Amino acid sequence: MLRQPVYSIPANAFDTQTIHFYPDPEKKDDEGVPKTVRSYAGYADVDGPGTESSRLFYWFFESQTCDPHVDADKQKDLIEKAPLLIWLNGGPGASSLLGLFLENGPLRIGDDAAGIISISPDSWNQEAHVIYWDQPVGAGYSYCKKSETYVQDEGELSEMFHQALVQFLETYPEYQQCPLYVCGESYAGKYVPYIAQKIQQKNLATTGTRVNLKGISVGNGWITPELSIRVMIDYAYASGFLGKGQKDILASSYKHFQEAISSGRMKEATDLGNGLVDAVLAYGGDFDVYDVRRWEDLSAGALGSYLNSAAVKEALHVDHEWKSEDNSGPVAVALKADNMADASPLYTELIHAKEKYKVLLYTGDFDTACGYQSTEEILDEIMKDGWQKAPRLIWKQAQGHPKGFVRTLNNVTQVAVPDSGHEVPAYQPQICREMLYNWLFDRPFHGQDPESAAQAILAKAQEDAEKENG
Repeated sequence: MLRQPVYSIPANAFDTQTIHFYPDPEKKDDEGVPKTVRSYAGYADVDGPGTESSRLFYWFFESQTCDPHVDADKQKDLIEKAPLLIWLNGGPGASSLLGLFLENGPLRIGDDAAGIISISPDSWNQEAHVIYWDQPVGAGYSYCKKSETYVQDEGELSEMFHQALVQFLETYPEYQQCPLYVCGESYAGKYVPYIAQKIQQKNLATTGTRVNLKGISVGNGWITPELSIRVMIDYAYASGFLGKGQKDILASSYKHFQEAISSGRMKEATDLGNGLVDAVLAYGGDFDVYDVRRWEDLSAGALGSYLNSAAVKEALHVDHEWKSEDNSGPVAVALKADNMADASPLYTELIHAKEKYKVLLYTGDFDTACGYQSTEEILDEIMKDGWQKAPRLIWKQAQGHPKGFVRTLNNVTQVAVPDSGHEVPAYQPQICREMLYNWLFDRPFHGQDPESAAQAILAKAQEDAEKENG
């Protein structure tokens, strides 16, 4: 891997305007352009499935707390103080550049044919370094050099990713000591804990580059699919998208799905599980599975045209077509046996590990695919009795309306975010960034514990009822 700065990028799909990061010393016409942030992009070459060689694409943005006017070696303490976040979208098959341009990155793409790019005021790199990785092979710009060979399980995936991450840290050693957090969304509810576990295992070895892993964060995670699909059916019924008879039909099919999982027929379980999801949507008029209030998912606009333009590829040092798919295409087919597998045991191990990794699980309340209830039931199982007894705070806006509902116990924090679908940073960018920073930097979630007020209301109601019965 070579150090490959991103000096500027086209500001639209037609390359008629430019967004500068900092001046290219080899181009005189960049002189006088103010520096804004250090950015790097390119590939890590890793060993893929079998004997294939693969390339995983990354795009890095330094924290805005650092001064791009000053060489990195002259602000070592400032750089190492900032957390290093890894961001992974799911799918499987989705590019993490969706997260960059639509959710939490320093850039936004407009919902127009020109693909106009603007600077986002809500970027996660305001106080943290962020790397967006396209993985596994086949997602985004990442590809296999010789033939179309894709990972088939989380073991292969996490091994390849660890190789890529180590290459990055060895190429950019100024970030090697930063506290590192693996973050992701949706199907990354599987990627994140497996990658964290791989880092933990590799760190125990006496040789090689050590990764300073401190925690993981997952938004609307696809963790225990058997549970998520049951919850989805119930949510669609409660929302009026299913009738009682339709729910009963789905419940019958759900039993066959459960039986396939319990018997270890995981590819069959994936077919049955996907069929259940598709049937719920068909009954419900094809509502947006990621936001029950909508009929269409968030638009990516001209992102494909933009990222496949020659000028953008040159700026990002890439040599391959960009593509992104959501639970379809060759990446999803290769991971078919993985799709409906339960990843919750990995969370149990990480939560109770001696390293005391910090864990953040957050959900948008209107997501039917990987929503709040499944995350809550997973944590209830992992954390046992202590979880239910821990205070669940109402995290409030200045005017009193809730930003979220927050529960913390030991090293685990859970946040439910109102008025949000699946992609929480896109729906509630400022609240989501504040949530992340509160968690990262141990800042308080200001609000109230409603327990005493709720208990007083219940007690008063009981007292009034007893008086009425007299």
